[in-house]
Amino acid sequence: MRSEWRDCTLGEFVRLQRGHDLTASEQQPGTVPVMGSAGPNGTHAEARAKGPGVVIGRSGASIGRVHYSAVDYWPHNTCLYVTDFLGNHPRFAYYLLQTLDLAGYNSGSAQPSLNRNYIYGMKVRAPDRDEQERIVETLQALDDRIDLLRQTNATLESIAQALFKSWFIDFDPVRAKQAGREPEGMDAATAALFPAEFEESALGLIPKGWQAGCLGDVLTQRVSRTKPSEATATLPYVPIECITAKSVFLQESLPGTQAQSSLTFFKEGDILFGAMRPYFHKVCIAPFDGVTRTTAFVLQSKAKHGAFALFAAFDDSTIEFATTHSEGSTIPYAKWSGSLERKPLVLPPSELAAAFEVVVAPLLRSGIHAMRRAQTLTDVRDELLPRLLSGKLRLPEAQEQLEDALA
Repeated sequence: MRSEWRDCTLGEFVRLQRGHDLTASEQQPGTVPVMGSAGPNGTHAEARAKGPGVVIGRSGASIGRVHYSAVDYWPHNTCLYVTDFLGNHPRFAYYLLQTLDLAGYNSGSAQPSLNRNYIYGMKVRAPDRDEQERIVETLQALDDRIDLLRQTNATLESIAQALFKSWFIDFDPVRAKQAGREPEGMDAATAALFPAEFEESALGLIPKGWQAGCLGDVLTQRVSRTKPSEATATLPYVPIECITAKSVFLQESLPGTQAQSSLTFFKEGDILFGAMRPYFHKVCIAPFDGVTRTTAFVLQSKAKHGAFALFAAFDDSTIEFATTHSEGSTIPYAKWSGSLERKPLVLPPSELAAAFEVVVAPLLRSGIHAMRRAQTLTDVRDELLPRLLSGKLRLPEAQEQLEDALA
């Protein structure tokens, strides 16, 4: 049955409101997601909006970006959020808003800003509620597969992080051997690489035979600056907003044509480290060659055992050091040279770093493969989205393309 589509304005489709102030010092431990201009940004103890909900980045580099929360949430003041869906399906609204050029309605000057009154007059087309639900079912099948891939990656990542912490932070295998026990979860050859005692060092007690060093002993900064050009337009663009907090896997990127301001080239396998507001913990491995803004460091491992260097940069202690030694009061900014490179680090023998690489590198490769698969599905969804939500592509044809993508 062919559904009826109606023409209306955005203000007749949903109602919007600016989010609510919440400083870092005001955030309280809790499970309520804080939704900002770049999506989920930590958690809080209190919700100010009911889920499911939709937010739109209203300021900064993430102006016009649309995000969805399935649960009650706190809408941050860096976004607009939907207060009334006016009878429309919330997830359909989320999909439809992604097809609009919201960033083109910037009402700011030096600092991009989005005003709800500027966008309320935008023309949109929407089908009846039943058709909205059928469209949502089709698109959500892709989103669910993408989410599953990302959940799998979260598991791979947690395994690698736990292993790094056990071996190189807590020194569990050394403590086990010191107590006369066999280290857990490893073969005899790997266990033999760990000493059975500690010794004094400049960093306190460390495993015997290990070295007291710093982050700069295992990583160096790649400084390959450039500006937007025809060459950068062909490369993936990864601004700091695309780096997911507390995840070593990069989950999204933008077309190089959107690259802005001063840029830095990076290579596959490099580490991207969010230098601006480092407390957001944005550190990931680059799955391809590309460009990022200079608000992120590009770091590369000095040795071939890159997994140890990656998780040393990703560790909470590194984030704490970067935050403590940041410059600037309004917008803290970490520096590499003469600062973060000096962050103390206990250095294991190269044979042990190699053993860690053997275990963790396959997890990283699997994670990168999953993220590429997720990106492919995202591209299919993004191709279907404007055609499906404009009524130019009907559900039967869309479902055929969906089946091919999921095969």
